[in-house]
Amino acid sequence: MSSGIVKVFKFGGASVRSAEGVRNLANVINRYSENLVVVVSAMGKTTNALEIILAKYLDNDLSYAVNIASLKKYHLDIVNELFNRIKDLEERNLDLLFTDLETFIKTNKNFDYNFCYDQIVSFGELISTTIVSAYLNTFGLDNTWVDARNCIKSDATYREGNVDYKTSLTLTKQIFDFTHERVFLTQGFIAGTQLNTTTTLGREGSDYTAAILANLLDAEDVTIWKDVEGVLNADPKLFKKTCKLDFVSFQEAIELAYCGAQIIHPKTIKPLQNKKIPLYVKSFIHPEAIGT
Repeated sequence: MSSGIVKVFKFGGASVRSAEGVRNLANVINRYSENLVVVVSAMGKTTNALEIILAKYLDNDLSYAVNIASLKKYHLDIVNELFNRIKDLEERNLDLLFTDLETFIKTNKNFDYNFCYDQIVSFGELISTTIVSAYLNTFGLDNTWVDARNCIKSDATYREGNVDYKTSLTLTKQIFDFTHERVFLTQGFIAGTQLNTTTTLGREGSDYTAAILANLLDAEDVTIWKDVEGVLNADPKLFKKTCKLDFVSFQEAIELAYCGAQIIHPKTIKPLQNKKIPLYVKSFIHPEAIGT
């Protein structure tokens, strides 16, 4: 086993939108020998696709079944490209998750939008992490898949769950036991209530998850892996000439975020600032680069 140092990595949807992306994630993780908690978002545009399914479902538009089939095919195509020997097993695991989604839709009696949003949209993260965890194991990176709903507990404010840090601390310390494991993989964005319903953590929820876990585990640092080289001084979609910032204080990052910069959400910064845990923004395309 490695030393007691824990690093938290977060990979967004863009980093795992394809089989090639999942392979790249494995290569990035393989560069490190420390204890790791890897937080993964839904693949590609899966959250958007699930939001369309939700809207159709609540509108009694039965064509949501076509959207579910399309979303399932997208993930199956990734599975078929990633796996050889255990392809059938992973297809069955995927089948189980989509069956759970369809069962919720058929049996649900609570049609509150926010409640339904969290129960349906959360499947994106459950599906992506199931695939990524299995691939890492075949790649030789043994890891333990963790259901974030079992360790990050919130109240029942659906779509904006307020984290119960005291309960979450106890559960997180129990579940993320690095005595015999080095790599744990879990979902961003989602949490669980005491009644075992699913909540989501609002905008930039996966970044927030990484910060929460880093705070609870007293991590050495957090790295958010993105498709940019680091934090830029302006939005490259709006300005031709941008430059990477090598260092930004937490306070500056908060001010930039409030001014509309595409940077880390202020609620992500707070759990890190409270424990003085450094945050890195690095490129998953060029992992050797310094980043911000």
